[in-house]
Amino acid sequence: MAYDFSKGAPAPQSEAQVFKGYVATVSLYADRAEIKRKLMGKVTGAKDSVIPLGDVIKVQSKEPTRLVNGYVQLATEQDRGQLRIATAEAEKAIANNSRTVLFTWNQRETYAAYLAAVTAGVQAQGGNPFG
Repeated sequence: MAYDFSKGAPAPQSEAQVFKGYVATVSLYADRAEIKRKLMGKVTGAKDSVIPLGDVIKVQSKEPTRLVNGYVQLATEQDRGQLRIATAEAEKAIANNSRTVLFTWNQRETYAAYLAAVTAGVQAQGGNPFG
């Protein structure tokens, strides 16, 4: 049955894909990503956030290793200056960013699934996840 948008009723919400990272959980919808942090995830200054996928200018990522946590960051216009810097301070800024989710070595399959899903979501919204 086709949905009738002329009635003024809200559009039906699609089911979210849920990915659990290190001290954060992401609910990925067709149009947005909602990141909820545990208390320990908020200690660094990162907050819960909702990121419209249409606002994402680049999906930055680093694969987790046995020694270093990986991450997926949904970079927006607010992150444009940080995208140009490649130093240890930039890595720290990425980890403390509210649009970043960290993943441990044991979460590498979740990391890969989230990266693939969010990249496809940004492309579906007309964006270029590769900057």
